[in-house]
Amino acid sequence: MSQALYRKWRPQHWDEVVGQEHVIHTLHNALAAERIAHAYLFAGPRGTGKTTTARLLAKAVNCLADDLSKRPCGECAHCQAVSAGRFLDLIEIDAASNTSVDDVRDLREKINFSPNQGRYKVYIIDEVHMLSTAAFNALLKTLEEPPSHAIFILATTEMHKIPATVLSRCQRHEFRRIPVADCVAHLRKQAELEKIEVESEALTLIARQSTGALRDAISLLDQLASTGQMITLDMAQNLLGTAASQAVLDVIEALIAQQADHGIMTIQLALDGGSDPRQFARQFVDYLRDLLLMRMGNADQIDATLETRAVMARHAQAFSPAELLRLIRLFNAAANESRNAWQPSLPLELAFVEALETPPDSDTIIQSAQPAIQPVVSPRKAPAKPETLVRATFSTASEAPAATPSTEHMAPQDQTFKQVTEQWRRILQAVGQRSRQTQALLNSCKPFGMKDGVLFLGFNGEFAKTKMDKGEHIDVTRQVIQQLLGVDIPLRCFVAAGKGGSLPPDVESDGMVAAAMRDLGGELVDVQ
Repeated sequence: MSQALYRKWRPQHWDEVVGQEHVIHTLHNALAAERIAHAYLFAGPRGTGKTTTARLLAKAVNCLADDLSKRPCGECAHCQAVSAGRFLDLIEIDAASNTSVDDVRDLREKINFSPNQGRYKVYIIDEVHMLSTAAFNALLKTLEEPPSHAIFILATTEMHKIPATVLSRCQRHEFRRIPVADCVAHLRKQAELEKIEVESEALTLIARQSTGALRDAISLLDQLASTGQMITLDMAQNLLGTAASQAVLDVIEALIAQQADHGIMTIQLALDGGSDPRQFARQFVDYLRDLLLMRMGNADQIDATLETRAVMARHAQAFSPAELLRLIRLFNAAANESRNAWQPSLPLELAFVEALETPPDSDTIIQSAQPAIQPVVSPRKAPAKPETLVRATFSTASEAPAATPSTEHMAPQDQTFKQVTEQWRRILQAVGQRSRQTQALLNSCKPFGMKDGVLFLGFNGEFAKTKMDKGEHIDVTRQVIQQLLGVDIPLRCFVAAGKGGSLPPDVESDGMVAAAMRDLGGELVDVQ
């Protein structure tokens, strides 16, 4: 039986420990100065070297080398015994399976016996946070006043569960997640020693997939190497389940095209084909995260082929960062809910349907933009009485990232409105520095578009709109926009939601929209 790589290449000297220089430097100097503590606590994420460092420390304190700075030497009888797992004075205890107070009492009875081989008896208690309260209390006295020949090394992934009384009796060392660069360098070195052919991009994917746990990264490399083929990025993505499946791409296309039937059918076909709903939702979240990274200018952090990157670039432009955040939250919730759902596919389907519904405050409009105002009346029935919903669509080219031409081909007015929407948060912050009241009023409105050089602001109610029209609020806002964007834009306010809302700009007073609002109790809920 072949030995696992993480066991075969376990560090045997201080300089072989990866990514924990702050801990190794401290311990090495303490040993050279013969300042050995009686109890240590190693805390940090799994797979970062806690147990390995504990064994190195046990080897070093019992090393027979004359030069203290060269301990552990790795050559003396004691060092070799520790490496072979036959050193009688190194006792490793798994607290996860030895949690009772009786286990600790048995340890206390044996601790007073002198070491069999070395100078110190070293007790490594792994996952120490699993001990019961009574077991911790039984351990306290021994930790406070242990025999001179005993050293305790406690290891844990959850330091917050360790009682403060135990923490105060230990010298603490916190282990960090291994940086991706260090992890990649170590994996490359091991691949060379094992004569494993692997692409650099695949090593980077493995390192990121391990989330800072070097042991996990080595295990993944071992798993991929078992195929006996060269490890490519595509192969690693497929075997590790990180490649965006065609079903995920098809669902994204359905979202962009607003095709509910196609999206639901794609999800059903993927699940009928054997895909796990939770895993499918996770793949969707991973892909959306990559789109967000690309949208935010961090495309270099994405591990994908050139063909996939081209598709991702097109998809990323179809959503704003805010919309991607909303979608990530939806499908992440679906991944968490699928485990307990009586119908496993239901959370995924609900997330998709909800994703199709663009929220009123969304900055993204999927459909093609129209430069003119297009009123649309759509009826909506409430439980108590019928109510007519009036939606005035006031679209601009800047609102449709997927179908918008490049900025240089946009009309000057559309360019200006694009600047306003992109800088709206900065505008609000700058206004707040001049007038908090004006900023509060602007928080209840949104820029809906421009017509004939005038910027229209739609308010949620008549009160805010009336207050905005009075005093110097309009002037303050106009001055800030001119200061930030370099253009002087006239502003016009109107009520864009609620019964009695004023008509959108350029909507005829005797037209269908006006009649629906005036005679049927319609609400103006959005102007795009």
